[in-house]
Amino acid sequence: MAALGATQACAFHQYDRGRHTRDPEGLAATLQSGCEGGPMAEGAVEAPAESGGGGDPGAIEPERGVASIKLQYLTTKEHFHEFLEAKGQEKPSQETEAGDPAGNDLDEPEAKRIRLEDGQTEDRQTEEAVEPGGQPQAQKRARGQNKCRPHVKPTHYDKNRLCPSLVQESAAKCFYGDRCRFLHDVGRYLETKPADLGPHCVLFETFGRCPYGVTCRFAGAHLGPEGQNLVKEGLVQAPPIRNGLDKVLQQQLRKRKIHFKRAEQALRQLSKGQLPGPTPEATVPEVLEAEGAPGQDSCDAQQAPQGPGTVPPPRGPLRTCGPLTDEDVVRLQPCEKKRLDISGKLYLAPLTTCGNLPFRRVCKRFGADVTCGEMAVCINLLQGQTSEWALLKRHPCEDVFGVQLEGAFPDTMTKCAELLNRTIEVDFVDINVGCPIDLVYKKGGGCALMNRSAKFQQIVRGMNQVLDVPLTVKLRTGIHERMNLAHRLLPELRDWGAALVTLHGRSREQRYTKLADWRYIEQCVTAASPMPLFGNGDILSYEDANRAMQTGVAGIMIARGALLKPWLFTEIKEQRHWDISSSERLDILRDFAHYGLEHWGSDTQGVEKTRRFLLEWLSFLCRYVPVGLLERLPQRINERPPYYLGRDYLETLMASQKAADWIRISEMLLGPVPPNFVFLPKHKANAYK
Repeated sequence: MAALGATQACAFHQYDRGRHTRDPEGLAATLQSGCEGGPMAEGAVEAPAESGGGGDPGAIEPERGVASIKLQYLTTKEHFHEFLEAKGQEKPSQETEAGDPAGNDLDEPEAKRIRLEDGQTEDRQTEEAVEPGGQPQAQKRARGQNKCRPHVKPTHYDKNRLCPSLVQESAAKCFYGDRCRFLHDVGRYLETKPADLGPHCVLFETFGRCPYGVTCRFAGAHLGPEGQNLVKEGLVQAPPIRNGLDKVLQQQLRKRKIHFKRAEQALRQLSKGQLPGPTPEATVPEVLEAEGAPGQDSCDAQQAPQGPGTVPPPRGPLRTCGPLTDEDVVRLQPCEKKRLDISGKLYLAPLTTCGNLPFRRVCKRFGADVTCGEMAVCINLLQGQTSEWALLKRHPCEDVFGVQLEGAFPDTMTKCAELLNRTIEVDFVDINVGCPIDLVYKKGGGCALMNRSAKFQQIVRGMNQVLDVPLTVKLRTGIHERMNLAHRLLPELRDWGAALVTLHGRSREQRYTKLADWRYIEQCVTAASPMPLFGNGDILSYEDANRAMQTGVAGIMIARGALLKPWLFTEIKEQRHWDISSSERLDILRDFAHYGLEHWGSDTQGVEKTRRFLLEWLSFLCRYVPVGLLERLPQRINERPPYYLGRDYLETLMASQKAADWIRISEMLLGPVPPNFVFLPKHKANAYK
């Protein structure tokens, strides 16, 4: 290991005796008491110290909920940031030296603090802060779901923006005509365009042609002497992404011209209390419409089979399209559907915001077997929103891929399932019954469906009727902490037609403040049998995965563990702890940046979107502690890392919990940030309180 600087040596000397005490006051108290820190026992973090118990009276118990790191790497918050600033050749800022007077580890944005009402003075605040008994009341902070987080939509992208007709090399005709508000002068655009971010363009090197032309932030790699966009003849190919939204289909969805025959038939049967399915005495469907809607299957444009009490239409010549089959009359039975055989496979959870396509490609490279798209809201999909349909995109490396839908009502969920069944390529469709956020819960979706069994049943039965692929469900143990509901719902889900259920071992009320209840998951395995049950919660090592598989689950789903260390899938398959170096971790981030530029684009808007998703991921990656620094293996997912100095500068920088340091890492991969760039992570700033 390289020689340590004076700052690091000073920090080591300061932590020589009170090694797991993070605050200076606690360190001083430890030194005054004359306690010596002995070797930590296995599992000491989980076992709290009991008053009056036996054991060595001179041993220091480690701080509960803090990862155990070797003595020589520990440091203080002030020395940690001074070390980073010194390596960056910058002077420490006053905010870093002063810290938070309340003693919090993270600097929270001003928006998270409780704001004064309009007209409320400081004196009034002081009066309200004093309780009636005369005791001063501590000022509370706004905590929870980060609801005050400002959603800043950048507007500088539209300034001096080149017309898309010029970017796509169709300058003979502008898409917008006389109403076009974009620039048509390439020379004027190049005068205001920022400098290139690098000499190599990922799109040009991968596909042989960059579709963004002069607007690319790496345009110098593929522009000729006269500004023309160069092409590599041998590598020209379109980005291989499936499940995109067709413009014709989007217009039909916005104008409500799509008819959902199968969904309406299933909903009518469910409203009458009947099980959805084909009518026993089905007749030949009616004549097709003269002009079917594009993107609509021929079987969907026909009417539902007529019941026995209806009079059949007069027989006559029928206009058909293609060979005559019985697929339009006879629907697939549940036993005839394609089975979802993923038992024993590693399932990457559908992660909102961070579970995007570039991140899934990184996890697939490290051994993830099953992937699922981010949670998509059914109403937004039925309205043809481009941003929502982007969550359904699938990369060719995702061999077993599914999409997750969220909704609260049987009609929207069933119609959306029918729409996706005819427009995209997936291996299964998952219903989100585990989302705990208020925005979803108060509308009756997510976890709220566990208390709405009638609607829940109609959703599962209706979607199962219109889908040709298996239907899965992801749910939590219940709504409240000590009122488990999953064991009651699992037998019903099996009867309703669910092919697989994933159970997250926490309730909605618990969020992430408690450990996952794997004992309850083990009980639910028996209740769900013979339907396969996947378990989810607190898996951060191959040892955690082995203990989870001993409960009898068919497989495990990995969520936060993949965010902290995406190479976890490799560790589980190879049954080892990977002491990955900082340079290898930076290569992973570089691959994510390249995948992001391929997915979101290499122009200014695409680069900054890639940066934002990279920063969201870095807000989780900073919680990982390298294996070589741990005093006890493995790291627990509920343990926050203390301040430590890594084996090199990059490893220390990756351990920082400040957004400014995450931005510094992004600049290593995507160049400098624009002057008006603002970033606040979407998840809670203090996830370990």
